[in-house]
Amino acid sequence: MLSSVSSADVEPIGRGVGHRTVDQLVSAARGGERRATARLLTLVERGGETASAVADAIWPQVGSGGTDAHVIGVTGPPGAGKSTLVAAWLTQLVAEGRRPAVLAVDPSSPLTGGAILGDRIRMSEASAAGVFIRSMATRGHAGGLALAVPGMVRVLELAGFDPVVVETVGVGQVEVDITSAADTCLVVVNPGMGDAVQANKAGLLEVADLFAVNKSDRPDAADVRRDLELMLDLSDMTGHRRPGVAERPAVISTTATTGAGMDELAAALDGHRDGLVSSGALHDRRRQRWRSEVRSHLAERLRRLADATVADLEPKDNRSPNALVEDLIASIFEELVEDVDSRCDRGD
Repeated sequence: MLSSVSSADVEPIGRGVGHRTVDQLVSAARGGERRATARLLTLVERGGETASAVADAIWPQVGSGGTDAHVIGVTGPPGAGKSTLVAAWLTQLVAEGRRPAVLAVDPSSPLTGGAILGDRIRMSEASAAGVFIRSMATRGHAGGLALAVPGMVRVLELAGFDPVVVETVGVGQVEVDITSAADTCLVVVNPGMGDAVQANKAGLLEVADLFAVNKSDRPDAADVRRDLELMLDLSDMTGHRRPGVAERPAVISTTATTGAGMDELAAALDGHRDGLVSSGALHDRRRQRWRSEVRSHLAERLRRLADATVADLEPKDNRSPNALVEDLIASIFEELVEDVDSRCDRGD
């Protein structure tokens, strides 16, 4: 039977900081304390009951509608220069007086399961300029995003960061789930990524709100932009466009190493958010994000339940796996009903 952790339970914070409750951490993070924000991010990433307590404490202050923070997903093929682009763009925002943060979703180490932290290394100059950067591991989650991402985004929103950028692993040709975590999706491509058909196979055209053709100082950058424009024309004709995308995605040429195109990129991203607000699409997208988060947590809980259920099973009675599953489902639901009844009797 599951136990619960109250948001008032004490959490050890580390040497020199003492012990603070989840509620105290939330209050400190809301006041701008970076150390408290980092601690909350760690608790959410670890998962479990304490992560649930953090979520419960933050939800009344952030909620399903989010804050005014613009959540921007950045994805694209490996080697496109996503981290360098994000670092150059956000460093510029800091100079303008804004408080951006990055949640860099790194590949998991096959040995330890931890983040490799490559993005943080590449963004060292942005960190020095004042950009809040947090790396986390995918832990094998398909699509390049980890289960804890939505909760960690809410922590950053609570702490007053805006925009909040979620940079994903270079996903290549696997399903992209960045759209379930962001208000706006920026896809970064570069010369050498292959022809437009390959880009379309990667699923990037169908998730993009904006494109950045990075490394545009290279001779073949114009070819990449032309191919993208052609594929976007085809998408307009066939109707293959992300739901809720009313306008054709803009294509912006950038060179992150020199800063070229950063002003245009920042203006396009801000303009996209303004368009979402004025059209009402921002509310619709955040509602879908909430549903996606519920679905992900439900799927994870059911996966763990399935793992525990089959751990000690042995072939028997000459029954096929399909037939056995039917019996197992019936048994699991019977136990769930008994647990709910027991909780109701106790007044939980």
